[in-house]
Order: sequence, then structure tokens, then C-alpha cells
Amino acid sequence: MSEILESPIEFVANHIKTYVATNGEDGHMWQGVPCLLLTTTGRKSGAQRRCALIYGMDGNDYIVVASRGGDANHPLWYKNMLDTPQVTLQVKGDVFQATASTIAEGADRDRLWNAMAAIWPDYNTYAEKTERRIPLVRLTRI
Repeated sequence: MSEILESPIEFVANHIKTYVATNGEDGHMWQGVPCLLLTTTGRKSGAQRRCALIYGMDGNDYIVVASRGGDANHPLWYKNMLDTPQVTLQVKGDVFQATASTIAEGADRDRLWNAMAAIWPDYNTYAEKTERRIPLVRLTRI
């Protein structure tokens, strides 16, 4: 298996290292909310890149928000998954392959946005900060 590059943001990299080292026993819950690890393939480098994301569930699917804190640009993991939707997830000690897809506009997206904002209310603040429509992503186990 090739090397996985962690986030360049120190506190995120430390969170990921702890999560991996403890099989999610320490790190799955972060500030009272559940987190998973998402590994994407870099669209330019081809390198494996891992980040930690807050998640919710919709049936058996995992839902994540491409917020980047309300930045004007989409997060790099989201751009990577648009090019290569086959991703790897780690939820606690369970590591598996999944397919990522952007949730289309409509009632389902609205329902899921509200569910994710209930988990992490700052998502609404992030949406107010940016001109872009923050994508919601469905991660379906393969």
C-alpha cells in the first residue's frame, strides 16, 4: 500500500494519527461529534490523501459536508473525489472502500443539510459566509 499523506493542518494531522493508532477509540468522537477518516486520490499527484470529517448517517450511507469552514473554494478532498469517486473510509476500526457522490439539489439535500446542521450547527454559519453552495456528499460502502 502506498503512503497516505495526512492533512498539512497540524491539529487535523494529529487527530488522524491518534484515530489510526487507536482504531478510532480515541478520535472517532471529536468535540462531541462523530468523525470518520476519508482517503481520496489526489487529482494531480495521484497520491493518497487522508482527512478527518464530521459525518452523519442516511440509512447505511455516510454523509459529509464539503464546507471548508465557509471558504470560497471547495476543499481539496471534494475536488479529488469528483475526479476519482472511489474512496477509502475508516469509521472507528472499520476500514472499507466506498463510492462518493454529490447529493443533488432538492428535498433530499435539504433534509440531509438540516440533519448535518443538527450535528454541527456551524455548517449554517459557513453557508452564510460563502457565495458557493456547499456540497453534501454521500459515501456508499462498496
